[in-house]
Amino acid sequence: MKASIKWKEGMAFEGELDGHQIMIDADPQFGGKNLGPRPKGLTLLSLAGCTGMDVISILAKMRVKVDSFSVETDGVIEKDFPKRIMEIVIKYIFTGNDLPLDRIKQAIELSANTYCGVSATLRPSVKLSSQIIINGQLVPD
Repeated sequence: MKASIKWKEGMAFEGELDGHQIMIDADPQFGGKNLGPRPKGLTLLSLAGCTGMDVISILAKMRVKVDSFSVETDGVIEKDFPKRIMEIVIKYIFTGNDLPLDRIKQAIELSANTYCGVSATLRPSVKLSSQIIINGQLVPD
């Protein structure tokens, strides 16, 4: 895996990852022009993508059919520099009929503890927690 960025203007950079282009930029208050997402935000997106792919793949192998599935990540950023990500809440959002909670929990746990390399990379320094929402209802812990 290899990534690179090339400065375009101001605080905007064009990134390339595996042949795919993405523009990143800073917030206007820090000299950017909002031409793309912020790097820390891409960390949240990477985590959502990694665990989301794991969970949907594991559930397919378990023959669990979902009507829709999404992952939202909410990050808590420290106020002082380096303004690192301190905590991330991962929300797994499912819709469907007769969704087996035990299998959903198992798929999420397998992703978090075995398969998701982004989770494994972040876990030593970032508090990760999760929520499950099924058909609009938050599942209690």
